[in-house]
Amino acid sequence: MLWGVMVDRYVLRRALARFGKLQGAGAAVPARASARNIALAGLGGFLAISVAAGLAYAAATPLVLGSFGATCVLVFGYPDAPFSQPRNVIFGHVLSSAIGLACLALLGPHWWTAGIATGAAIAVMMLTRTVHPPAGSNPVIVFLTQPAWSFLLFPTLVGALLLVAVALFYNNLVREQRYPSYW
Repeated sequence: MLWGVMVDRYVLRRALARFGKLQGAGAAVPARASARNIALAGLGGFLAISVAAGLAYAAATPLVLGSFGATCVLVFGYPDAPFSQPRNVIFGHVLSSAIGLACLALLGPHWWTAGIATGAAIAVMMLTRTVHPPAGSNPVIVFLTQPAWSFLLFPTLVGALLLVAVALFYNNLVREQRYPSYW
């Protein structure tokens, strides 16, 4: 009996110590971006999504994914980050959508398949050094919409290429630093 109480207290202490991590490490909140950088990032996102949505409307072809809004946050708000580089944007989106489509086709539209697809997309992006966090939602989008394989071309590839094209032009026009940092 005494042994059981000691084990229970030990387990409780360990569990409480784990929950203590939820308080964070006490690091300072990052500095706020300048008003200029905030305005330029917002304008860049507006332009990129407007170009893609406008072309989609004119061509009657889907060119916008929900994840592209988050891509704009990175490529215009944090263009020097590794996740914001063209290689990561393009390949992250394409690989994640392809994995979502493959899992849907091979395993069917089940709740657990969406999880497998998302986990596999994360692993493959990490393996190929093309991590782009917004692309992690592409397998979920695939399972919600259940599109045809053409989804890989329109909107995924063409939309990602459009966003990168706008980012290349815009970031090099309004910033002193070069974009991209690497290909």
